[in-house]
Amino acid sequence: MPYSPSFLEQIAKAPFYRGQIVHIERIPERKARYGELEKPLHPLLQKALEEAGIKALYSHQAQAINAIRRGENVIVSTGTASGKTLVYNIPVLEAILQDRRTRALYLFPTKALAQDQLRSLAELTRFSPIPFGTYDGDTPQSARNRLRKTASIILTNPDMLHVGILPNHRLWSSFLTHLKFVVIDEAHVYRGVFGSQVACVLRRLRRLCQFYGSNPTFILCSATIANPKEHAQELLGLPVTVIDDDGAPRGARDFVFWNPPFIDLARTTRRSPNSEATALFVEAVKQGIRTIVFTKARKVAELILRYAREALSRDAPELIPLIKAYRAGYLPEERRQIERELFGGKLLGVTATNALELGIDIGTLDATILVGYPGTIASTWQQAGRAGRGVRRALTILIGLDNPLDQYFMRHPQEFFGKSHENALIDPDNPYILEQHLACAAYERPLESSDESLFGPGYREAVERLEKQGAIQNRHGRFFYILHNYPAESVSLRSVGGKSVRLLDVTQGIVLEEIEASTAPYRAHPGAIYLHQGETYLVTELDLEEGVALLKPVDVDYYTEPREINEVSIIRSVKNRPINGAMAYLGYLRVYQQVIGYKKIRQYTEATIGVEFLDMPPVVFDTVGLWFDLPRGALEEVRAKKLDWHGGLHAVEHASIGMLPLFAMCDRWDIGGLSTPCHPDTGKAQVFIYDAFPGGVGIAEKGFELLPQLLEVTLELISSCPCEGGCPSCIQSPKCGNNNEPLDKEAAIVILRHLLHPPASP
Repeated sequence: MPYSPSFLEQIAKAPFYRGQIVHIERIPERKARYGELEKPLHPLLQKALEEAGIKALYSHQAQAINAIRRGENVIVSTGTASGKTLVYNIPVLEAILQDRRTRALYLFPTKALAQDQLRSLAELTRFSPIPFGTYDGDTPQSARNRLRKTASIILTNPDMLHVGILPNHRLWSSFLTHLKFVVIDEAHVYRGVFGSQVACVLRRLRRLCQFYGSNPTFILCSATIANPKEHAQELLGLPVTVIDDDGAPRGARDFVFWNPPFIDLARTTRRSPNSEATALFVEAVKQGIRTIVFTKARKVAELILRYAREALSRDAPELIPLIKAYRAGYLPEERRQIERELFGGKLLGVTATNALELGIDIGTLDATILVGYPGTIASTWQQAGRAGRGVRRALTILIGLDNPLDQYFMRHPQEFFGKSHENALIDPDNPYILEQHLACAAYERPLESSDESLFGPGYREAVERLEKQGAIQNRHGRFFYILHNYPAESVSLRSVGGKSVRLLDVTQGIVLEEIEASTAPYRAHPGAIYLHQGETYLVTELDLEEGVALLKPVDVDYYTEPREINEVSIIRSVKNRPINGAMAYLGYLRVYQQVIGYKKIRQYTEATIGVEFLDMPPVVFDTVGLWFDLPRGALEEVRAKKLDWHGGLHAVEHASIGMLPLFAMCDRWDIGGLSTPCHPDTGKAQVFIYDAFPGGVGIAEKGFELLPQLLEVTLELISSCPCEGGCPSCIQSPKCGNNNEPLDKEAAIVILRHLLHPPASP
């Protein structure tokens, strides 16, 4: 049965209800708005659309198609289920029908998304067959040559473009010569390290297109983000037209913020969000409300399914076959089967990792339950949008975890609903990333002076470094790659520097993925539980010299969080700004980090079940960071009140790092920090926040730009937290190597108030 608001009234009467509903946002329905094309569609395409039940185009679809027909690069930044697929399929298919030599390249961040798009293309080409197919690591060798030669549309991913297509461009010469369109779906996914790498891959693609005489139009589709134009132009290095006036209809939605109740008198520990999700999932399924539960880990998805089945076995056993789990670790056939059952309405509920967040079509659901804030507002709406597609009324419940960002939203829901989306940040000029891709570009064809305008301001320095390393050689003003290797093979799109660590599944002898060497001690230290596509692995060995970590699949009920200590030295400041009698700086830092141990945390209850110590070598890297001085008045007031100055600085550091993802699309683990009462480079009290990647990816720059706003929300977070002396919801950090000591909540409030609103002089 469809969702009705009366369901929430029933929940409020349930035995497990303890006032967990802290906010309900009633989002009204929105009527469709339609647009007109500047010229009619090709008759065969028009017929296919009508057969699919599409009689008119939404306003944003028509605007985008008109712009694409004019040869403009566009980014369409609209909500889930707003019909973005038609935005690129219509102009691409129309151009192919007009000239069969036309070629198009579709890039998707996952293989599953590429497979899902085959169905849409098949429907639109039913009256005029057009050859298309997926070209990725699963494509048989026998099919690859045929696709290169005959396919009008190739569906692939950035990794295959980087390592398989561009280095072998001579095999693709005909395709590249006639390449008219490049589609980049789910463009908001390309952020941070991954996005910076993909931006360089796209510049290499543009370079080869110029060589073969083509100049394709780029079509990007994205979830709603704060900076679609800036993000698209950073990705492409080209001007872009933004289409963000969403004309698609939307059903009414009740968006509930659900905060687990405290279980201790000090109000520092809450009931497990997983048990809360289980209770809500069971009630929804019993009411016939088709529901998806999003979790961050495969194990949690499986646990909630298991506990839900146990609960249903007592009073509704007939519903047990109607709920399943979905995760990336399943075989493709299993995932397709679950997708078909969801699409066909055969399942009542599913528990899933974010493998179902992106645009795979799973039909119409009534409710989504999000176990924890997904990390960005964009992802939250993506997950929420999996229910209520079309005009059906829908329910979304966001369950708060015990961390600063989740609890900030639980106490300030208006900040979520009133705030613009985060900025997607990339830095294709990162010297480590650019250097790798210039080596790949030189392998593809010699570098020339004209390439500087394509690759940006870091081009010359990167070329000089490659020449000194003996990777390239200058011959009459052109730089040739002279090593006897295949550089793209050694460049992982998921890491920054030249050094990476391969994660090897010892039971199958296969490489699961590669990660940045500088982050390996935190993510893949001995004893770490590593999640890969929702599957759980135990790290048994890490060898940084050889660049390999050994993992084995395990079935455990806990996860791990590393504890670290660090030091920071200032290389140089490049910007500064006053903040109420003190100064803030942005510049280059040298970071020394060392993992000293890790905590084991039970998946279901979030209780710490053990602490282990490690003897790991330190990691040293240069990055970009911000730091700020502290007003003298703050120190005087802290001393006068007999509070802990160092504890206050430490608390400000932890809390501000926890809140920075509110402004930038990043994970808390992408950011590092340090606080000290007297830094040796300045002789002053200092708080540092930096990108936890060599060279940086733009996070600290955004923090510096928005520092007053960051400090404001940090103050609000700490001062409004109901705990007595500090807790995981405000000033404690899971990765603190000093075991969250010293910390002083009251001193942090004094410091932040002086930074933001200094007392008037007497």
